[in-house]
Amino acid sequence: MSQRPATSRRPTNNSAREGEPGRPSPAGLASLRLRLDLSYDGSAFHGWASQPGQPTVQQAVEEALWRVLALAGPPALTVAGRTDAGVHARGQVVHVDVPAETWTTAADSAARRLARLLPPEIRVRSIGPAPDGFDARFSAIWRRYSYRVCDNPALADPLRRHDTLWYRHPLDLGSMNQAAKSCLGEHDFAAFCRHREGATTIRELLRLDWTRAEPGVAVATVIADAFCHNMVRSLVGALLSVGDGSRPPDWPGQLLTARQRDPAVQVAPPHPLCLEEVGYPEPAEMAARAIMTRRTRSSDL
Repeated sequence: MSQRPATSRRPTNNSAREGEPGRPSPAGLASLRLRLDLSYDGSAFHGWASQPGQPTVQQAVEEALWRVLALAGPPALTVAGRTDAGVHARGQVVHVDVPAETWTTAADSAARRLARLLPPEIRVRSIGPAPDGFDARFSAIWRRYSYRVCDNPALADPLRRHDTLWYRHPLDLGSMNQAAKSCLGEHDFAAFCRHREGATTIRELLRLDWTRAEPGVAVATVIADAFCHNMVRSLVGALLSVGDGSRPPDWPGQLLTARQRDPAVQVAPPHPLCLEEVGYPEPAEMAARAIMTRRTRSSDL
């Protein structure tokens, strides 16, 4: 991963600075919300969210925007879904509020300049003004993830070892899909989530199924209105145990009903997980969706 400039540091002064995103702007300076669609290889990052002393996707993108838009400091990004260390994204979405005049100046060259400044593991595929009422996190109506597994060691592709789990046993996808059906719908997914104080574990799982993408490769598609921490990887871990015959197909449903973490559920490794797409309503419905989501859920999405 490319080394970041030594001057790429956040301001240490916590007092408000005029013109700095998230802080008061000069009088009369209008604010503009931008939407960014980006992809990244998460292998070398400690997840999305900024962490002191660790390389993160958020830090890299904020620092690049700081320079491209000539801001007073790194802007604060709001993300559709915070990915963990090692997790990838093809369809991540973020928004950022900046003084409108900075975008007017940088609009024509922003995408090209971001491509030059960002490390090769991150690409901003598009950047531009967001629809009225848009919120990358709260306006989203669903998130789609994939999880890729190779269950035939002889067919494992060395070139895809960073985004594929090499599983030691052959998998019965029929049993896995049978087991997955019991998890569909709105449930309390406490059995498959890491508990966070004050956060709900109620989610609506819209799709969970496995298909053969190619010989020896099984890919899970997982869609929900939102996900709590470790939810996808825990569901995948439980279904892998069904697929290799270690557990019966009704086991994930029993775990779901119990509503408590079971040490028998193995959290699958992060590197085969990828955020593929985030779905949003029509532009006229963005603001209403954001308001509704804030009222019904306070946990990370």
